[in-house]
Amino acid sequence: MGKSLNVNYQMEIKITSCIVLFKNDIKMLQQTISSFLETALNVKLYLVDNSPTNELEVLVTDSRIEYIHNPSNPGFGASHNIAIKKAYDLQSDYHLVLNPDIYFEKGTLEYLCSFMDSNLEIGQVMPRITYPNGEFQYLCKTNPTFFDLFARGFMPSFFKRIFKKRMDKYEYKNYDYNKIILDIPYLSGCFMFLRTDVLEKVGFFDDKIFMYLEDADLTRRFLEVSRTAYYPDAHVFHHFAKLTHKKLKFKLITVQSAFIYFNKWGWLKSIY
Repeated sequence: MGKSLNVNYQMEIKITSCIVLFKNDIKMLQQTISSFLETALNVKLYLVDNSPTNELEVLVTDSRIEYIHNPSNPGFGASHNIAIKKAYDLQSDYHLVLNPDIYFEKGTLEYLCSFMDSNLEIGQVMPRITYPNGEFQYLCKTNPTFFDLFARGFMPSFFKRIFKKRMDKYEYKNYDYNKIILDIPYLSGCFMFLRTDVLEKVGFFDDKIFMYLEDADLTRRFLEVSRTAYYPDAHVFHHFAKLTHKKLKFKLITVQSAFIYFNKWGWLKSIY
């Protein structure tokens, strides 16, 4: 009997994760995948590929990886939902929503698991995130307003400087990012480390949002039933293309997402 119980224990998955793909750079993806798999923890990684062809299936070089070709490309959140359902079925302790332009050192997942194992009231945690050159990324935010999104995405730099104080508040720059910060209303979707049983309570990403603000919506729902946290002792690197600031196509997608988000949560200024 004791041996059987031990085998069952060994089969338990500590962390499931998903990377949604679309014509990505293979070398960068290999770095992301290696970062996640380089651990003694029992993990499972899903690659949900929205590319027209399945060329990225060559990335399946480990038995812990499952590749899912999904050329209908229903959007970021809807694609992650495919893996989230599998995480429910496996009953993993944690589920990691992972961007394909993230990498981190061995031990990072262990730091995050230890923090979450010791703080059961926390449903979602985000580590310190920097560019590869070490420059810090301010990815804790207040609940967005339409003005905040418009100012960040469309205003010229001159006007942004006028509203610098407001933008700094939106990005939590009045907080000390060297310390743990609790109950953040909006954590970036590039690295969402989620307690799976809380994720089951709040439900999937809103699949009506094709891309952008699905992370704001999910974090907000997490905060309704648990606490959220920023944990600086864990650190990941993020290349971060800032597509919304560069291409009109992505600006328009952001506007579409904003209408869905504010129709759900209200158009008046959020209270935070």
